[in-house]
Amino acid sequence: METLGPLALLFAAAFGAATILPFQSEIVFVTLQLREAASLTVLLIVASVGNVLGAVVNYVLGRLIDRFRDRRWFPASETQLAKARDWYNRWGFWSLLLSWAPFGDAITVVAGMLRVPLWLFLTLVGIAKAGRYAVLAAATAGLM
Repeated sequence: METLGPLALLFAAAFGAATILPFQSEIVFVTLQLREAASLTVLLIVASVGNVLGAVVNYVLGRLIDRFRDRRWFPASETQLAKARDWYNRWGFWSLLLSWAPFGDAITVVAGMLRVPLWLFLTLVGIAKAGRYAVLAAATAGLM
């Protein structure tokens, strides 16, 4: 029961880091791994699930983008949306494997915009997000 608080913090940080919010889940993940707050498997699952669910928020925002693009407060111009669409169409759904990168949030929004099937989105984003945490865990284990 003692690990519930740190795991909730990890989940929240991972979730927030996958959205447009300025969160850093890697610091929380590494700290919990070094402190052995929970098993590495549990840390990987919690961080990955939180990060994927945060990406799903972006996907949903992308799906709903047509409802809001004509509003004055909308943060992207039609030109920017067209560039994003062109970039995604050039690289295809495989670009979702880069969803772990700093620009990955935009990729997940565009995937929703272009109606990528949810199962494909979840599969590729899940691989990318879990893979990133696994690499981070391995690098951290080398420090221990």
